[in-house]
Amino acid sequence: MELGIGLFGLGTVGTGVVKILQQNAPQITERTGANLVVRHAVVHNLNKKRTGFVQDFPITDQPADILNNPDIQIVVEVMGGVSGAYDIIKQAITAKKHVVTANKDLIASHGQELANLANENGVDLYYEAAVAGGIPILRTLATSFTADEITRVAGIINGTSNFILTQMASNGLTYENALALAQEKGFAEADPTNDVAGFDAAYKLIILSNFAFGVQPVLGDVSISGITNLTDLDIEDAQSFGYGIKLLGVAQRVGDSNNAISIEVAPHLVPFDHPLATVHNENNAVLVNGESVGEVMLYGPGAGEMPTANSVLSDLTNVATNYTPGKPFNTFNQNLDLAKPSQRVARRFVVVDVADTPGAMYSVTGMFTSAKISFTDLKQTPAKNGYARLVALTYPASDAQLNVIKTTIRNADGINLVSEYKIFS
Repeated sequence: MELGIGLFGLGTVGTGVVKILQQNAPQITERTGANLVVRHAVVHNLNKKRTGFVQDFPITDQPADILNNPDIQIVVEVMGGVSGAYDIIKQAITAKKHVVTANKDLIASHGQELANLANENGVDLYYEAAVAGGIPILRTLATSFTADEITRVAGIINGTSNFILTQMASNGLTYENALALAQEKGFAEADPTNDVAGFDAAYKLIILSNFAFGVQPVLGDVSISGITNLTDLDIEDAQSFGYGIKLLGVAQRVGDSNNAISIEVAPHLVPFDHPLATVHNENNAVLVNGESVGEVMLYGPGAGEMPTANSVLSDLTNVATNYTPGKPFNTFNQNLDLAKPSQRVARRFVVVDVADTPGAMYSVTGMFTSAKISFTDLKQTPAKNGYARLVALTYPASDAQLNVIKTTIRNADGINLVSEYKIFS
């Protein structure tokens, strides 16, 4: 059986897909029973030089060349963007073509709608490569945890921010220098906002939450904090207490009956002896906690030509192996309330600048006492420029309690909240 592929996008990932298909064709055919052939590619820029594969298929800039081609059964979308990709995937599904995409922004925004449309048209919609590059986390959640109740899915799911934090922690670079190095090596875009502000991780966490908990969150349901305000002093203080700082996406059940879900992307303090603390540079890792299996971690490259292309191929071979009327990638749906601030509980790392005046330090401890927050560790640096730096590690406290502290500090003289991060455990 021969199956034709139409490829939208022939950049880094698209080129990797073609390379793997051409280099490993006999193995793929042996394992799937199908001969997967790229019949056409559509790109934005026809003048761009493309190398690394045999161009035995036409390349044009007209979507209809793929969408109206009856010899193409599978559409692969790796062009990026939301609006254009949405229209193309919708048309492909309506034309009864299976779809494989690596578009996390699109799936996070329109995944449920497109999945329902695919189901109505009896075709597949797969998107393993949309989350964590080469790590097969979505298929693992969809198949290996079907009999277990997941309580938490968490991890490092943005390689750019992890590379920057690694360089700051290991090589003493400032945030600005670490970002420049990430851009030089191709890990960060010219405009890195999507990565360093936490939005890329948030889109991925939305998809992970859907697979893990059967919920349909939107971007507004995710609490998002990036790494742009994190300083080398924060990293040094965290290290002095035995922690590294990682940008984590964390979705977990909370509440007395685990009937609510907290979804958050933010820098967290991670103990040096925790597996996530050993994930460096552009690599990703995802932890899954299940009531039966306990804790499982998947680790690997979170981006790159061949790792991401391999995830696309995983979806392609899955379509080819089960070439029958489509079955949704994920069918898990249930209703869970979003967590309230009082239900988001964790130990905290809080940094406060305090004026070097009589009674100021007493005022700070009084604020924490009023919010019913106790300390496990305190570190105070000598006053500089009239202010001392107070670093506090707390016992578990809720976002609601921290909000009381933040409000009180905003209205206080001589006291400034510098940083506040959760401690991951």
